[in-house]
Amino acid sequence: MRWKAAAAAVVPLLFWTVQSLAETAGLDAFRRPATVPFPAEAPYNREIATLGKMLFFDPRLSGGQNISCSSCHNPSFGWEVPVSKAMGAAGTPIRRHAPTILNAAWITPLFWDGRVTSLEEQAAGPITAPDEMNATFEEITKRLSAVDDYRIWFGRLFPSRGIRKDTVLTALATYQRTIVSGVADFDRWVEGDETAVSDAAKRGFALFTGKANCISCHTGWMFTDNQLHDVGLQSGDLGGGGLVPPNPDQNFRFKTPGLRNIVLRAPYMHDGSLASLEEVIRHYAAGGAAAADRSPDIDSFTLSADDTADLIAFLETLTDTETDVPTPILPAN
Repeated sequence: MRWKAAAAAVVPLLFWTVQSLAETAGLDAFRRPATVPFPAEAPYNREIATLGKMLFFDPRLSGGQNISCSSCHNPSFGWEVPVSKAMGAAGTPIRRHAPTILNAAWITPLFWDGRVTSLEEQAAGPITAPDEMNATFEEITKRLSAVDDYRIWFGRLFPSRGIRKDTVLTALATYQRTIVSGVADFDRWVEGDETAVSDAAKRGFALFTGKANCISCHTGWMFTDNQLHDVGLQSGDLGGGGLVPPNPDQNFRFKTPGLRNIVLRAPYMHDGSLASLEEVIRHYAAGGAAAADRSPDIDSFTLSADDTADLIAFLETLTDTETDVPTPILPAN
């Protein structure tokens, strides 16, 4: 940008102070949205969301009544769990690391392999999967109908339908769309507070959007492109290529997770194989660790120990510092 000589001594400095890095580093592209998107056929309803929250935490939605949706998606751990594979209703590990449902209203497609496009479809999957919650909607409907409070609430909120599969899924999906990461230090920086993040974090952001090229997949305010990529993990899991019908072009491709609250969400990757953010960064810097006959969607790059520390300092600024999720009081039988 060229400035007239008469203003050169003052205006550029003033411009830098006011705009900070918003334009020079592209911070505005990471600004939080003002509203949560709800589909026209399932608009936001506070009472339905409250009902959905109770169902989300209620073990009556599992076959053995011993786990709930929150067993694998715990708000204390970034809506994941701190183990590589969560335990299903039968006490055995599930197939993959539990993905976060944080900011679920903006995620599509869903699951690590991208097999469904709506939260209603997503909610049905774990509930009925034999190695996860191992329930049927026939038994769930019967079980919930035996609870006075549920029978009353469903009757009032879904007067022509009551308790059945689609109303249970509508309530769950409505609640999940309200699970939004709160304001983080990074957001305060985006809004112009230069003191909100450290110099190390600012250097880390420059690496994230520059030499490390994390931005090629982790874009926007959630830091995800909502696409499937092969990131070079040693795995026999075909990811998107393992769906029916099979698509070899999608082999080893998995959904890019968002990075909000990422420091709470270890271990990492679809299989929970990387225990720390430092391990994740090393994996990407090496260009992945896949067999020679694969071509991962990532390129290697060189980072010093200080660079790695700066990247982690930046990622730490994405952690929500304001939100508390109280556990609901569930209705008695």
